[in-house]
Amino acid sequence: METGSPHEAGATGAGAATGPEGAAEPAWIALPPGLLRMRRLLLVFWIGLVTLAAGLVPGLLAGPAWALFALMPPAPAVWGWVMIERNWRSWRYAERADDLLISRGVLWREETVVPYGRMQLVEVTSGPVERHFGLASVQLHTAAAATDATIPGLDPAEAERLRDRLTELGEARSAGL
Repeated sequence: METGSPHEAGATGAGAATGPEGAAEPAWIALPPGLLRMRRLLLVFWIGLVTLAAGLVPGLLAGPAWALFALMPPAPAVWGWVMIERNWRSWRYAERADDLLISRGVLWREETVVPYGRMQLVEVTSGPVERHFGLASVQLHTAAAATDATIPGLDPAEAERLRDRLTELGEARSAGL
Protein backbone atom coordinates (compact mmCIF):
# COMPACT_ATOMS: atom_id res chain seq x y z
CA MET A 1 0.00 0.00 0.00
CA GLU A 2 1.20 3.49 -0.60
CA THR A 3 2.16 5.85 2.21
CA GLY A 4 -0.68 7.93 3.62
CA SER A 5 -3.33 5.31 2.79
CA PRO A 6 -6.19 5.22 5.29
CA HIS A 7 -5.78 1.46 5.46
CA GLU A 8 -2.14 1.57 6.51
CA ALA A 9 -1.62 -0.08 9.89
CA GLY A 10 0.19 2.88 11.43
CA ALA A 11 -2.07 5.68 10.18
CA THR A 12 -2.96 8.09 12.97
CA GLY A 13 -3.98 11.67 13.32
CA ALA A 14 -0.36 12.88 13.37
CA GLY A 15 -0.78 15.59 10.72
CA ALA A 16 -1.63 15.74 7.04
CA ALA A 17 0.65 14.43 4.31
CA THR A 18 0.87 15.91 0.85
CA GLY A 19 -0.64 13.84 -1.98
CA PRO A 20 0.61 13.49 -5.55
CA GLU A 21 -1.23 16.60 -6.81
CA GLY A 22 0.00 18.72 -3.90
CA ALA A 23 -3.36 18.52 -2.10
CA ALA A 24 -3.20 17.79 1.61
CA GLU A 25 -4.08 14.21 2.54
CA PRO A 26 -6.43 13.98 5.52
CA ALA A 27 -5.00 13.03 8.91
CA TRP A 28 -6.54 9.58 9.40
CA ILE A 29 -7.27 8.40 12.94
CA ALA A 30 -7.36 4.65 13.63
CA LEU A 31 -9.75 2.99 16.06
CA PRO A 32 -8.35 2.07 19.50
CA PRO A 33 -7.26 -1.53 20.16
CA GLY A 34 -10.00 -1.98 22.76
CA LEU A 35 -12.50 -2.66 19.96
CA LEU A 36 -10.29 -5.45 18.59
CA ARG A 37 -9.94 -6.95 22.06
CA MET A 38 -13.71 -6.82 22.64
CA ARG A 39 -14.56 -8.43 19.29
CA ARG A 40 -11.98 -11.19 19.76
CA LEU A 41 -13.29 -12.02 23.23
CA LEU A 42 -16.83 -12.18 21.84
CA LEU A 43 -15.58 -14.52 19.10
CA VAL A 44 -13.93 -16.81 21.68
CA PHE A 45 -17.11 -16.78 23.80
CA TRP A 46 -19.45 -17.64 20.91
CA ILE A 47 -17.12 -20.24 19.38
CA GLY A 48 -16.76 -21.80 22.84
CA LEU A 49 -20.54 -21.91 23.18
CA VAL A 50 -20.90 -23.51 19.73
CA THR A 51 -18.13 -26.00 20.55
CA LEU A 52 -19.90 -26.98 23.75
CA ALA A 53 -23.23 -27.40 21.96
CA ALA A 54 -21.67 -29.21 18.97
CA GLY A 55 -19.87 -31.70 21.19
CA LEU A 56 -22.08 -32.07 24.22
CA VAL A 57 -25.50 -32.40 22.61
CA PRO A 58 -24.57 -35.05 19.97
CA GLY A 59 -22.39 -36.81 22.56
CA LEU A 60 -25.31 -37.14 24.95
CA LEU A 61 -27.95 -37.98 22.35
CA ALA A 62 -26.10 -40.14 19.81
CA GLY A 63 -23.06 -41.48 21.63
CA PRO A 64 -19.48 -40.42 22.36
CA ALA A 65 -18.29 -40.80 18.74
CA TRP A 66 -20.52 -37.91 17.71
CA ALA A 67 -18.80 -35.68 20.27
CA LEU A 68 -15.99 -35.29 17.69
CA PHE A 69 -18.16 -32.57 16.10
CA ALA A 70 -16.78 -30.36 18.87
CA LEU A 71 -13.48 -30.27 16.94
CA MET A 72 -15.06 -28.47 13.95
CA PRO A 73 -15.35 -24.88 15.35
CA PRO A 74 -11.59 -24.20 15.87
CA ALA A 75 -10.96 -23.71 12.13
CA PRO A 76 -13.61 -20.97 11.80
CA ALA A 77 -12.32 -19.49 15.06
CA VAL A 78 -8.80 -19.08 13.64
CA TRP A 79 -10.19 -17.60 10.42
CA GLY A 80 -12.46 -15.27 12.44
CA TRP A 81 -9.54 -14.19 14.66
CA VAL A 82 -7.57 -13.03 11.59
CA MET A 83 -10.57 -11.44 9.83
CA ILE A 84 -11.60 -9.48 12.92
CA GLU A 85 -8.16 -7.86 13.02
CA ARG A 86 -8.23 -7.09 9.28
CA ASN A 87 -11.65 -5.48 9.68
CA TRP A 88 -10.51 -3.48 12.72
CA ARG A 89 -7.44 -2.20 10.83
CA SER A 90 -9.61 -1.07 7.92
CA TRP A 91 -11.63 1.42 10.02
CA ARG A 92 -10.36 5.03 9.98
CA TYR A 93 -11.85 8.49 10.22
CA ALA A 94 -10.57 11.96 9.40
CA GLU A 95 -11.84 15.42 10.21
CA ARG A 96 -11.40 17.87 7.35
CA ALA A 97 -12.34 21.54 7.04
CA ASP A 98 -15.81 20.93 5.57
CA ASP A 99 -16.58 17.27 6.17
CA LEU A 100 -15.86 14.07 8.06
CA LEU A 101 -14.45 11.03 6.25
CA ILE A 102 -15.07 7.48 7.43
CA SER A 103 -13.24 4.66 5.68
CA ARG A 104 -13.77 0.94 6.28
CA GLY A 105 -13.82 -2.45 4.63
CA VAL A 106 -11.42 -5.22 3.70
CA LEU A 107 -12.76 -6.72 0.47
CA TRP A 108 -15.15 -3.90 -0.39
CA ARG A 109 -13.71 -0.65 0.83
CA GLU A 110 -16.20 2.06 1.57
CA GLU A 111 -15.46 5.71 2.20
CA THR A 112 -18.26 7.87 3.53
CA VAL A 113 -18.05 11.66 3.33
CA VAL A 114 -20.40 13.48 5.68
CA PRO A 115 -20.52 17.28 5.15
CA TYR A 116 -20.78 19.10 8.47
CA GLY A 117 -23.66 21.25 7.20
CA ARG A 118 -25.77 18.15 6.46
CA MET A 119 -25.54 16.66 9.96
CA GLN A 120 -28.79 16.74 11.87
CA LEU A 121 -27.93 14.66 14.92
CA VAL A 122 -24.73 13.27 16.43
CA GLU A 123 -25.18 10.53 19.05
CA VAL A 124 -22.78 8.79 21.39
CA THR A 125 -23.98 5.30 22.30
CA SER A 126 -22.50 2.58 24.47
CA GLY A 127 -24.21 -0.75 25.11
CA PRO A 128 -23.44 -2.95 28.12
CA VAL A 129 -20.62 -4.86 26.39
CA GLU A 130 -19.06 -1.66 25.05
CA ARG A 131 -19.26 -0.04 28.50
CA HIS A 132 -17.57 -3.06 30.05
CA PHE A 133 -14.65 -2.59 27.64
CA GLY A 134 -14.62 1.23 28.04
CA LEU A 135 -15.82 1.92 24.49
CA ALA A 136 -18.45 4.10 22.82
CA SER A 137 -19.74 4.66 19.28
CA VAL A 138 -20.50 7.91 17.49
CA GLN A 139 -23.46 7.83 15.12
CA LEU A 140 -24.09 10.62 12.63
CA HIS A 141 -27.57 11.23 11.25
CA THR A 142 -28.16 13.31 8.13
CA ALA A 143 -31.23 14.28 6.13
CA ALA A 144 -30.61 11.38 3.74
CA ALA A 145 -31.11 8.07 5.57
CA ALA A 146 -28.56 6.33 3.34
CA THR A 147 -25.72 8.58 4.53
CA ASP A 148 -26.02 7.92 8.24
CA ALA A 149 -22.59 6.83 9.48
CA THR A 150 -21.12 5.25 12.61
CA ILE A 151 -17.64 5.23 14.12
CA PRO A 152 -17.50 2.25 16.52
CA GLY A 153 -15.19 1.44 19.41
CA LEU A 154 -13.95 4.87 20.43
CA ASP A 155 -12.70 5.86 23.86
CA PRO A 156 -15.72 7.56 25.55
CA ALA A 157 -13.80 10.83 26.02
CA GLU A 158 -12.85 10.87 22.31
CA ALA A 159 -16.45 10.03 21.35
CA GLU A 160 -17.75 12.96 23.40
CA ARG A 161 -15.07 15.29 22.02
CA LEU A 162 -15.94 14.24 18.47
CA ARG A 163 -19.68 14.65 19.14
CA ASP A 164 -19.18 18.16 20.53
CA ARG A 165 -16.86 19.18 17.68
CA LEU A 166 -19.14 17.79 14.97
CA THR A 167 -22.19 19.41 16.56
CA GLU A 168 -20.39 22.75 16.72
CA LEU A 169 -19.20 22.50 13.11
CA GLY A 170 -22.64 21.31 11.96
CA GLU A 171 -24.37 24.29 13.57
CA ALA A 172 -21.85 26.71 12.07
CA ARG A 173 -22.15 25.23 8.55
CA SER A 174 -25.94 24.91 8.56
CA ALA A 175 -26.46 28.50 9.74
CA GLY A 176 -25.91 29.72 6.18
CA LEU A 177 -28.60 27.44 4.71
